[in-house]
Amino acid sequence: MSKPREDYEKTWWRRLERFVNGERIEVHEYHDIFEQNPSFLKEDIQKLDPVTPHKKKKSEWPERLETLKELYNRYEKWPETKGITIFKRIYGCMAVLFCLALITVLLFTVSNLPTFGSADNPASNEVVQRYIEEGLAETGAVNIVAGMILDYRAFDTLGESHVLFIAATCVMILLRKDRQGKKHTAKKARAPQTKPDPILKAAATLLAPFILIFGIYIVLNGHLSPGGGFSGGAIIGAGLILAANAFGFEQTGRFFTRKTYSSISLFALLFYSAAKSYSFYTGANHIESIIPKGTPGAILSSGLILPLNICVGMVVACTMYGFYSLFKKGEL
Repeated sequence: MSKPREDYEKTWWRRLERFVNGERIEVHEYHDIFEQNPSFLKEDIQKLDPVTPHKKKKSEWPERLETLKELYNRYEKWPETKGITIFKRIYGCMAVLFCLALITVLLFTVSNLPTFGSADNPASNEVVQRYIEEGLAETGAVNIVAGMILDYRAFDTLGESHVLFIAATCVMILLRKDRQGKKHTAKKARAPQTKPDPILKAAATLLAPFILIFGIYIVLNGHLSPGGGFSGGAIIGAGLILAANAFGFEQTGRFFTRKTYSSISLFALLFYSAAKSYSFYTGANHIESIIPKGTPGAILSSGLILPLNICVGMVVACTMYGFYSLFKKGEL
């Protein structure tokens, strides 16, 4: 293998190659290409008029040299001037055409849907009838909605909980300040207010405990009445946000930190996955579940729906407060 020249990066051929590949070339490098290596210019002139002696054409070199320099400069500036304008026009036209095509497909699909309220609609099939007639006996939940989303469609709800966890993790990766940022500009730019409003503080002192208790009630009573993990977790998250605004993040940070968030979310998702994994085995082999459903209407009933509601509520509450904390101060 031959050894490359030490000045290879400075040769006109290497610079021309960089230009063709789209790499940026400084202005002074253009002058070096033409002034130090005029041989390719001489070959170009001889190709234009091979009959005329080379000496008669030598007087035209400076003029053609300036012409080629101008062409190189125009090629370099073209993407930043006309190139970006043409790209924006093409991009806008393609975006409009794509949206029109998508709207056409959606309108065509909607026009072929069955009439709303018709008895033969897919929504009015045996599945809905099964939920209504056999839901209480099969799930033990008085609240049919809770029985549907945490028993019949429990794995779908597990996926939704994982979506919340992944979204919070992505926001944490993007917005969480590093150690260097804490000590310098990021702390000044995104520092929360240290002085809480006295009216807000007085109102939060009265309301925050009731909001948290009400959220816990909605979670624990979700299989008996309207509510559940999603709505109750949202109420608990709102209570935590109110407390953080009223008393400051230093107070809420005493019991809710990044470690707390990670531990709660991990425990809730793992327990949810483990608690419903038995359905793969029992359902596929037509084996009756050994988990008791309890007495319908009692707080300890409906099998695993109550603990699953608690897991969903913890994930939702942690995600809501985590989002707010990360956007407000850049950390949990």
